[in-house]
Amino acid sequence: MTTAGALTASLEDYLEAIFLIIAEKQAVRPKDIARRLKVSNSSVTGALRSLAEKGLINYAPYDVISLTPAGKAAASDVARRHEVLRDFFVNVLAINEHEADEAAWKMEHSIPKSILDRFIQFAEFAEVCPRGGTHWISGFGYYCDRGDTQENCEKCISVALEEVKQRKRRRNLKQTATIKLNDLKPGQKGKVVKNATQAETTSPGTVGTVIGVTPGSVVEVERVAPLGSPIDIKIKGYHLSVGKDQADGIEIELLQ
Repeated sequence: MTTAGALTASLEDYLEAIFLIIAEKQAVRPKDIARRLKVSNSSVTGALRSLAEKGLINYAPYDVISLTPAGKAAASDVARRHEVLRDFFVNVLAINEHEADEAAWKMEHSIPKSILDRFIQFAEFAEVCPRGGTHWISGFGYYCDRGDTQENCEKCISVALEEVKQRKRRRNLKQTATIKLNDLKPGQKGKVVKNATQAETTSPGTVGTVIGVTPGSVVEVERVAPLGSPIDIKIKGYHLSVGKDQADGIEIELLQ
């Protein structure tokens, strides 16, 4: 099987463009790719032939383009790298979205998986650590913009200690301060506390790659189907769909 690692940066861009256009429009034509990447039609034709030769796309002139299973896996990996980097730049480093998107595009082709996973782990750590959270991250942005001094450090530490005490009180008042995954609303985040079903989900984008919903991971609900199932979530940089029965067995600590 051909992997994303065997592709040039340029071919990864084409593969990612096809993946994203399919997600938006379900069908892809060469002119859509040319418009998205701002390249000539002849450049698109050459790239499509190369991707087809590598077994990553189904391509014939004047027909719609589709991804093969290997192509979906490779494209999903590229898109995940881009999204993880962009989200880290925006949510942790407080960089504006346009600049973050440009930087992610430049870095996504060369970053090793081990380092990408560390980006994810640090972002999760920043969210769940009492000294972290959105206030801490916004404080970093304030520091970068205005060069804040250490005068606010004592107050920041005091707030963090109070948050730890509040969490402890909540746990003492209630045996468990958790809710079910299917209680989260779109846009809400939580930390996985327990996976009673040991549910594992398969992302359509990763084609056969099984991702465990493991304790300690930060999960965000992106959307819920009209009848309550499936629930689309984002975890570890992956976009997954979880059935209602699976979600009922996953306990979450809500992150404010």
